[in-house]
Amino acid sequence: RILAFHGHEVQRINHIGDWGTQFGMLIEYLHSQFPDYKANMPDISDLNAFYKKAKAAFDADEDFKTRSREMVVKLQGGDEAALESWRLICDVSRKEFEKVYKRLDVSLEERGESYYNAVLPKVVQELTDKGMITVSDGAKCVFTKVSEVPLMAVKSDGGFGYDSTDLAAVRDRLVERRGDWLIYVTDLGQEEHFTKIFAAAEQAGWHLPPKTRLDHMGFGVVQGQDGKRFKTRSGEVVKLVDLLDEAKARALKELRRRKEEEKEEEKRESGDGCNASPCTGTTVADEEMDNAAEAIGYSAVKYFDLKQNRHTDYKFSYDRMLDPKGNTAVYMMYAYARICAIFRKADVDISTLDPEELKIEEPAERKLAVTLAQFPDVLATILDDLHIHR
Repeated sequence: RILAFHGHEVQRINHIGDWGTQFGMLIEYLHSQFPDYKANMPDISDLNAFYKKAKAAFDADEDFKTRSREMVVKLQGGDEAALESWRLICDVSRKEFEKVYKRLDVSLEERGESYYNAVLPKVVQELTDKGMITVSDGAKCVFTKVSEVPLMAVKSDGGFGYDSTDLAAVRDRLVERRGDWLIYVTDLGQEEHFTKIFAAAEQAGWHLPPKTRLDHMGFGVVQGQDGKRFKTRSGEVVKLVDLLDEAKARALKELRRRKEEEKEEEKRESGDGCNASPCTGTTVADEEMDNAAEAIGYSAVKYFDLKQNRHTDYKFSYDRMLDPKGNTAVYMMYAYARICAIFRKADVDISTLDPEELKIEEPAERKLAVTLAQFPDVLATILDDLHIHR
């Protein structure tokens, strides 16, 4: 959104992991455990639980592991039964993550790993023609100047993997779609991998700096209060949807507390029971409060994450996130609400104010003006190093 604000034409690509070994594993588990799945489809709405069962079988059963890898080959080869099951699993997953994107007001174009499957042989052939392929232990590798560890364009078993897909993807984005600037947003653990991908793209003549720019926008780990990777009490990975639900619930609880305090204050001021307005408004008031809690809760989660230095890990805390004081979304939203209330009470329409008549007289006004004047410089710095927490 910062890039779009600057006038760039931005494509928001969701490079989902919808291909490879994990899908061979899921499809094989579906076929082996539910052979009549076409007529009697099992409930796989909880893909996390389904994945755990498939992964357990993959780790414990060598025969299942072999069949899963063979299923990957079938999938990559266009086997219709494998593709049908793959589409089914993808649809279930898509419905769930689109719900989360909608709640966060995130709009993305899905173009996952499977999108590049058809062009993988062509990309490998191009790299071969350019003299970039070296055969090592039966695998076709691409060595770069930035690492002694090569990228694997084709695995020793003849299959394509993570490296193959990312090479095809960077080529597609630079050559076919003529992108000027690619920003890869993943965890910091993949930094070395993308450094090699970018170097290979330059060696292949796809990436032509300074005409084109490639950046890896890596981010750190979210931790619990114990300083370890954020997990539930049972050791499970924390789902974003659960974080959003909890943030909304806590925001709603606080709003209701404040509302009760206001009612008690009105009672004391009136000297008797409550008047009709604050005490009888139920449905509309509840709906408004629910919407407000949603806005506060979701904004609090987003802002708390975005205000962190992305190169560092941080501890997740609902209390700090929903704190009405300090550098939080809640504080800013309440401050904005108070400002709007002042305008309403003063009967001022800010759209009619003349900027030419603005006078800066008080020290606080000057301090605010100087801070606002720094906004363009901060945005320019963000475009340079992609640290949006400034």
